[in-house]
Amino acid sequence: MSELPVLPVTFRPGRTRAVLLTAGVAIFVVITTVALLLEQLTPGEKLSFVLTGALLFGVLAVLARVKVVADESGVTVVNIVSRRRLEWAEILRVNLRPGDPWVFLDLNDGTSLPVLGIQPGIAKERAIADARALRALTEAHSTRDLP
Repeated sequence: MSELPVLPVTFRPGRTRAVLLTAGVAIFVVITTVALLLEQLTPGEKLSFVLTGALLFGVLAVLARVKVVADESGVTVVNIVSRRRLEWAEILRVNLRPGDPWVFLDLNDGTSLPVLGIQPGIAKERAIADARALRALTEAHSTRDLP
């Protein structure tokens, strides 16, 4: 990669996010419409339909929140139920191997952190480009931070 992205930069699976949020809205609307159209349902039953639709939308919205935000001081990885802040020096390597479901960060504590914000599922080329950009940023900032 010849040019580094301008910081701060956010990486997220845009198409996957759009599909999840669209499906969530559609499910909520359909379930709510069915609840309101079924005259034999009591108000409590209708409310339970609407709450079920809202719950399903909420689950899909949580799945859609994954992202990676890179700024001058490091990277914030937001996965489904976790958020982790990393300094640039903590990241040793950015990996996206063929067949991987998402990027993995090899960390200086010997662990590996999954990064669901860059995933090749629907948009493989975009994920590869994002992984390369994050790798280039990591390399640039880790060499800059060396004494």
